Amino acid sequence: LPSAPFSLPHPEPSTMTAPPKVVLITGAAGQIGYALAPLVCRGAMFGPDQPIILHLLDIAPAAAALGGVAMELCDAAYPLVMGIVHTVDVDVACVGVDVAVMVGGFPRGPGMERAEVMGKNVAIYKAQASSLEKHANAACKVVVVANPANTNALILSKYAPKIPKENVTCLTRLDHNRALGQVAQKANVPVRDVKNVIIWGNHSSTQFPDVNHGSVCDEPIRNAINDKTYLNDEFVATVQQRGAAIIAARKLSSAMSAASSVCDHVRDWVLGTPPGVWTSMGVISPGGKEAYGIAEGLMYSFPVTCADGKWQIVQGLEIDARSRKLMTATETELAAEKSKAEELIASM
Repeated sequence: LPSAPFSLPHPEPSTMTAPPKVVLITGAAGQIGYALAPLVCRGAMFGPDQPIILHLLDIAPAAAALGGVAMELCDAAYPLVMGIVHTVDVDVACVGVDVAVMVGGFPRGPGMERAEVMGKNVAIYKAQASSLEKHANAACKVVVVANPANTNALILSKYAPKIPKENVTCLTRLDHNRALGQVAQKANVPVRDVKNVIIWGNHSSTQFPDVNHGSVCDEPIRNAINDKTYLNDEFVATVQQRGAAIIAARKLSSAMSAASSVCDHVRDWVLGTPPGVWTSMGVISPGGKEAYGIAEGLMYSFPVTCADGKWQIVQGLEIDARSRKLMTATETELAAEKSKAEELIASM
């Protein structure tokens, strides 16, 4: 007998009573945008009952490809999608936005200095921030993906003062998920049995992936794996360099995992983290004890819990000397990036 046709469940129209959320994806014709848009349309970002209107933005040279992305999304007939806008006009793209996923940015090419890349991204993020300031909803939530993500987010926050500083974040959930995956592989358990790793600091090779407070099947990670050398050295280096390893293997960046992590980041922020579980987000440091001594005003990745659409830094974690040294190293890099960005802004 022929098998019955298989399809993923579609939400019933009667269950979609919430007003649609307007989601902006910049760099939408690129690899990450192409991987991210269908996930958002499927409900991976807000759940199966939240309708959306998708705003797709890219630069003029990518207009034809962007139109192709919009055609495919239309052809997929997602029940959650109430409308699609695709444009190369940043002001049009930012109108009424509730959640902005800032994927677009100037990539670092061969032989380019990091400062040169930062200079180009300062101009891009200043312009996009100004459009969000004028046209997005005041309660808009922003996640910056394009590198240098922490500093790009800081620039955006400066030039979109209407948006609360706590509503501008950068993506370190990809690093967090990478850390969960590495621990799960080493412990030979499903990744769902690993929780509460931490990514401290910058979304760069100075980030500190921390297992000291996490667990495997409710047992401390360091007890479950019982390999100090691995956890202190190989594990840290693997997570720090995972993006480069994927580029070396695929000759392309880690678009699929980045897109999935963006959805995880926003979903937990909007819908809340599970009880007893935290995640990692790049957020504005409040400084002082609440921020584990990290300087106020840096966009720094912390362990956070989320509820009612707000994040809160996890408090009361013991920080040993090794951890403090690594946390300070990535803080120093972020402080230098911030100073450089301020110089570039002043010269514009």
